[in-house]
Amino acid sequence: MLSIAEVLRMPAVRSAEPEVLAGAAQLDRPVHWVHTTELADIGPLLRGGDLVLTTGIALPDHDATLAEFARSLSDSGAAGLFVELGRRWTAVPGALTARCEELGLPLVALRREVRFAAVAQAVGERLVDDQVAELRAAQRVHETFTELSITEAGPDEILAAAQRLSGAAVVLESEQHQILDFRAGPEDATVFLDDWARRSRNVGSGERTVWDPSNGWLVTRVGRAERGWGRLVIGAASAPSQRLIAVAERAAAALAMHRLHDRSRDSQVRRVHHELLLGLLTQPGDGDLHRRVEVAGLPREGRQYVGLALRPAGGPGSSGPGSSGPGSSGPVGHVDDLVATCLSAAARLRMPVLVSAFGTEVRVLAALPVRADPGRPIERWAEVVGRRAPTVVAAGSPVSELQASARTLLEASHVLGALPVATTGASVHRLEDVHVRGLLALLADDERVRAFVDRELEPLRHQPELARTALVVIEHWGNKVAAAEALNLSRPVLYDRIAKLERLLGRSLADAEVRTSLHLALLGDLVHPAPVG
Repeated sequence: MLSIAEVLRMPAVRSAEPEVLAGAAQLDRPVHWVHTTELADIGPLLRGGDLVLTTGIALPDHDATLAEFARSLSDSGAAGLFVELGRRWTAVPGALTARCEELGLPLVALRREVRFAAVAQAVGERLVDDQVAELRAAQRVHETFTELSITEAGPDEILAAAQRLSGAAVVLESEQHQILDFRAGPEDATVFLDDWARRSRNVGSGERTVWDPSNGWLVTRVGRAERGWGRLVIGAASAPSQRLIAVAERAAAALAMHRLHDRSRDSQVRRVHHELLLGLLTQPGDGDLHRRVEVAGLPREGRQYVGLALRPAGGPGSSGPGSSGPGSSGPVGHVDDLVATCLSAAARLRMPVLVSAFGTEVRVLAALPVRADPGRPIERWAEVVGRRAPTVVAAGSPVSELQASARTLLEASHVLGALPVATTGASVHRLEDVHVRGLLALLADDERVRAFVDRELEPLRHQPELARTALVVIEHWGNKVAAAEALNLSRPVLYDRIAKLERLLGRSLADAEVRTSLHLALLGDLVHPAPVG
């Protein structure tokens, strides 16, 4: 928006050698138009923001009348008064200057003759240019958020668009004033986010959109007043333009629309958690990522981190209790329920966590006090989760730094992958509990291990019954009665299968090394099955 100070810098005005005589502190006043006059009673005819140009030819001589002239201009909301010297006065009367200073009305003396029409033209062209630019910017805002709505964009794209269009920091907060997500602006994000909850609670939300000058925030409600679930905050150190208000309100509307079409009430939290966990796994040293992790509720000071991996008891394909029959959501729905259960248990125990589903596995990063034994709170949390549904829980080794969290998360996932499908119970499993299965899980991506497994099991690839027999016989070696019972076979049938197995392998199972090699291959295939086909 054009101000008095900007008008003074225009070439048409600079050539007149302008001198500010009064109201120097008000030179940021907006100018909406230029009005040339020689009448003393022009005040009632002016509109707010008019810049008055005069030579003073028809203005009165008396000090009191000049003071009244200045007052009438101020009352009308005039932006300022420019007086050209030479035609009437060689110096602006002191009474007019004093009254303008008292009223805070900018008064400028033009010491050289100037064409008022040239000044009016320059100001008018600038105002029109600004209005066209504002219309184009508004159209760009409209097109951006319309496109995001049509493509059903998620909060991540909406927030990124709001940050790009505003050029400032953007924060999405919950109804409880907790930061759900943010995009940093040019200012220091740490200062902008500091003591967020307390500062946010002090910003009223009676209107849909408010500007809070003390914080430098433009705040708009997301959703209807009676059903609002949060607010969008954009950094605005000075009074926001209509364009910035449009950006805030269109972004908030897009977020509300996305939420309306989203089945999960905590989808925003889940999305943020998934992004952060994925970032910690792929870019563990990213400082901005660590800041986002902290504002999402995971402290960085005085904490140790433990990675957890969970699956419904009975294996990745288990549908879990209550999910069978008509209307069942199946395995994916059960994993989604497990995410909700993990978040609920963490909230109940006040344990800061990030939780997200990765395929048929749920991964959790927990932040625990650095001096605490991590085993007890993790076991207690797993017990609360297990009360909702049978769940298999694996934990990685604690790490002291956030950038090392990928290590504990991956270790937990390896442990979970090494556990037998039939594993049950509420206890938390760790690397030391899975023995050789844990080693094979850690080496699952090693091509040499895969080659060893394929070579050992090649004779049994199309003999699943014999492969199963081999595993049970080896696990019950020396006790064929127990092996027959485990396989639900008679002993003669078992003996026949063992003989057939040895013929296929071309080796005797009486050889301990043969049994060990075959056992490792069978376990390796369970931990990391070969692709079908």
